[in-house]
Amino acid sequence: MKSKAELIHFLTSMIFTCSAQHASVNSGQFDFGAWMPNTPSSMRKPLPTVKGTATLKSILETLPEVNTTCQGLSSLWQLSNEPGEKRPLGCYPDEHFVEEVPKQLIVGFQEHLAEIFQEIEERNKSLPLAYTYLDPRNIENSISI
Repeated sequence: MKSKAELIHFLTSMIFTCSAQHASVNSGQFDFGAWMPNTPSSMRKPLPTVKGTATLKSILETLPEVNTTCQGLSSLWQLSNEPGEKRPLGCYPDEHFVEEVPKQLIVGFQEHLAEIFQEIEERNKSLPLAYTYLDPRNIENSISI
C-alpha cells in the first residue's frame, strides 16, 4: 500500500467482508434451507429435463427420504447456531484503546450503528416479513465459524 487512502480502503473492505457481508450471506441460511425442498441434501432421481413435466408424484419421489433430510438439517442447524459468546458489531468488551481519540471514534461508530438500527426497525414495521439480517445488533464483529 502506498498511501493512507489505500490503507483505509483495504481496512474498510476487510471489516465489511468479515461483518456485514458475512451476515448478509450467512445469517439467513438456516431460515431458507430449513425448508427441505429449497436445499435438498440429496436427490433420489434425476431432475426433469423438460420444463412442465414434473408432477407432485415425481417431485416427491425425487426428494430425499426423511432420515436423509434430518441429517442435512442437523448440520445446517449446527452451523447457524454458532457456539460461544456473540459480539455485535461495535461491541468491544476488551478495552484495547486508552487514548481519548479512539474512544471517541468508537462511541461515534456505536451511535451511528444505533441510528441504522432505528431506521431498519422503522422500515421493518411496514414489511410483512421483517428483514433483520443486517440489523447492527445481529451482525457480529467478525466471522465466528
